[in-house]
Amino acid sequence: MKIITYNVNGIRSAISKNWMEWLLAANPDVVCLQEIKAHPDQLQELNLLEQMGYEHYWYPAQKKGYSGTAILTKITPKHVEYGCGHCDYDFEGRMVRADFDNGVSVMSSYFPSGSSGDLRQDFKYRFLEDFQSYIDSLKVEHPKLVISGDYNICHKPVDIHNPKSNANSSGFLPQEREWFDNFVNSGFIDSFRFFNEDPHHYTWWSFRAGARKKNLGWRIDYNMVSEELRPHLKRAQILCDAVHSDHCPVLLELSL
Repeated sequence: MKIITYNVNGIRSAISKNWMEWLLAANPDVVCLQEIKAHPDQLQELNLLEQMGYEHYWYPAQKKGYSGTAILTKITPKHVEYGCGHCDYDFEGRMVRADFDNGVSVMSSYFPSGSSGDLRQDFKYRFLEDFQSYIDSLKVEHPKLVISGDYNICHKPVDIHNPKSNANSSGFLPQEREWFDNFVNSGFIDSFRFFNEDPHHYTWWSFRAGARKKNLGWRIDYNMVSEELRPHLKRAQILCDAVHSDHCPVLLELSL
């Protein structure tokens, strides 16, 4: 089972940069998208996706041109769950989940950013607390869980190009990183780090000052898997050559 997570920073923008051709070549079974910034009725390419074998499930934000998640899949899910039942997060289209007959459930999630100020940082902290509670309950019913997406947090110093100068930056704050520690300890594996502990692997770069060319990045996009899937981990890779967004896609392969 080949899963890719990708914050496309606007699906229409990504499509204009040959994203569909990239998808055809990458050929994942399941694609988790974040920051789609569009409603499906704004997309003319849905027939092309279907011709490529993908069913598509969209969960846009109520606010147009903002946030939103989606799942594309070549494997028909037995159930698709939109949102988590919390209106503040569901209003922004923060998560959608597909449950499959093989017992695996895959969630596309887009965690809030706190970089715009204290109000959104407080919103982010509330989200993190509520998300943990939601996942604790969800794992009881769906123990083989993959939570893919943009977490907007660098977990460890190795995950950010300059940890000292970013010590007070949203996305690398002590409270955020402590939440990530606790999330892992609640029964999740960082699939990329399971295979690769090397530094200088990032998934997001600022558009400013040639950051991507210099590889001055942050690793904030993850495929986190529940401990029950540990025996099935086959491969994980950051696909940094894909340039349709300020993020790049991250691959996970499970052997089921």
